[in-house]
Amino acid sequence: MESVLSGSDILVIFDFDSTIVEVDSDPWVAEQLGAATRLEELLTRLPWNDMMDVLMGELHNQGKSIMDVEEALRCIPLQSEKITAIELAFTLGCELRIVSDANSFFIRTILDNYGVADLFTEIHTNPATCEESGRLRIRPFHAKSEPPHGCPLCPPNMCKGRIISKIQSDVLQNRKIIYVGDGSGDYCPSLKLTKDDFVLPRAEYPLSQMLSQFSNKVKANVIPWSNGKQMKDILITVIDSSKMLNAEQTAENLSDSNCAKTALAQREQPTDVLITNPVYA
Repeated sequence: MESVLSGSDILVIFDFDSTIVEVDSDPWVAEQLGAATRLEELLTRLPWNDMMDVLMGELHNQGKSIMDVEEALRCIPLQSEKITAIELAFTLGCELRIVSDANSFFIRTILDNYGVADLFTEIHTNPATCEESGRLRIRPFHAKSEPPHGCPLCPPNMCKGRIISKIQSDVLQNRKIIYVGDGSGDYCPSLKLTKDDFVLPRAEYPLSQMLSQFSNKVKANVIPWSNGKQMKDILITVIDSSKMLNAEQTAENLSDSNCAKTALAQREQPTDVLITNPVYA
């Protein structure tokens, strides 16, 4: 059995789109501002990150203000239990970070709206700045002046696995990582985790399917969740158990627990959405 860990020895890393919030923030903002069709048109000739920068410029030229963007972000669907999970993990002494292919303006605006932005020590994402004119600029995480990251699993603007490797080299060697995600972009960082770490994929989303398909490549303990309550229950159980048990014992206990079984079996629509829009209700 491992020695007892304090909460500060645990690093919880969240993806953002469809993990903390219920949808992808870029298409959400585009639809709220009447630009969903234009987003699809731009995607036929531009990489996603470049497309969003161009789209924000076009919306600005059409008279959409930065306040309009903020208002769209404040009504993005989000389950209250996920905010509770963030607050509880912080209260338990964990360090919290975000690794996301969204952008800093979108993420910060939403987290500020729920009063939890300052609970994260760092947000690793595409940088976004508002110019004096009010035009939002979105840049790639890996600057175009840098050599390509060369990862075949990730888009050119961001390799999450490279970010996780850098985090691992910066933190204490005995610190456990709990990675919470949903999409295919979360597969590469999951491969960087060790047998003492955990990955919590959203059930029936691409990450969960990829982890199942390529389970022989994954060293970390995999425990799925389906909605905000299950994310909270599983995350807090992993944090509490990790203080007393090793990773294998924690995963084994959770695999037999009601919350993990429910995460795999339950497919009902979430009932604890704080704010939603009729288009997506």
